[in-house]
Amino acid sequence: MRYLITGGAGFIGSNYAHRLIARGEDVVIYDNLSRRGAVLNLAWLRAEFGETGFTFVEGDVRDAALLTATAGSADVIVHLAGQVAVTTSVLHPRADFEANALGTFNVLEAARLAALRRDTPPVVLYASTNKVYGEMKGVAVVEEATRYAYRDFPHGIAEDFPLDFHSPYGCSKGTGDQYVRDYARIYGLPTVVFRQSCIYGTRQFGIEDQGWVAWFVIAAVTGRPLTIYGDGKQVRDLLFVEDLLDAYDAAIARIDRVAGEVFNVGGGPDNQLSVWREFGPLLEQLTGHPVPVAYGPWRPGDQRIYVSDIRKAARLLDWRPRVGVERGIERLYEWVVAHRELFAD
Repeated sequence: MRYLITGGAGFIGSNYAHRLIARGEDVVIYDNLSRRGAVLNLAWLRAEFGETGFTFVEGDVRDAALLTATAGSADVIVHLAGQVAVTTSVLHPRADFEANALGTFNVLEAARLAALRRDTPPVVLYASTNKVYGEMKGVAVVEEATRYAYRDFPHGIAEDFPLDFHSPYGCSKGTGDQYVRDYARIYGLPTVVFRQSCIYGTRQFGIEDQGWVAWFVIAAVTGRPLTIYGDGKQVRDLLFVEDLLDAYDAAIARIDRVAGEVFNVGGGPDNQLSVWREFGPLLEQLTGHPVPVAYGPWRPGDQRIYVSDIRKAARLLDWRPRVGVERGIERLYEWVVAHRELFAD
């Protein structure tokens, strides 16, 4: 099959491209290379598969004409491109809207127009976010010694939890989320929304504003300063990137049954960790030395805890995480250490 991956040189995109190319799929990577890590990931893919192993289109999802032309022959469109940081969205809300809301609309229109010319419409997978649930202030949270915990949601947050977009990022990603759902209803496009929790793994060039697991590891390895915003007891469920890609594959294989569905995908209750009170000791064990941190104020809209209820994905996709959080962090740490030169500046 022919796959188009928007943001295909990013963290998740490059990992998926590598998987697909290695098994013989026809892959088109569409990326504007706006982040340093994208350039490095593209070079890695070229080193692995050569210049002719895949097609690269340097383009922006805001460019509707180029996107439509590129998507015309795709069997599957995996839409990963976008603005990814809450803090950036607060500083530059228009750019955030154009990249995420308008960019996703352009992807859907490209898919709809392609469907008009073909017997089989392209499958569209959309990487949404748990931020569509907002700050979740009404959820009862219990403070424990090293973490926050839900009082009433032992399995985590399910897909029917009320949406409450918070921050420009939440609004722009949530807009895309709802458009993707509606294009399945109105136009019959086979779409699937993945409301992703904390995805981490190799090829992740995390920075302070986004990709906190990788950023903490990179900072600890390279001796850069670390700041914890809040008290460090905030909890996230962590999902290793390979497990996320398994969910993508499962949705594509079962698209006749899951078109139009939304899935919360994360590590679930078995792979939750507080961002410093529990993550910090794991990192110090791996590095073999203390990792000093400073503390800053809470960030706007930050959830005290978010854990995905992944039972729907287990039921409909026959999917569940396979890489435990401690092993996943260890694999990320080993990759950063082995590629220390990539983080020299």
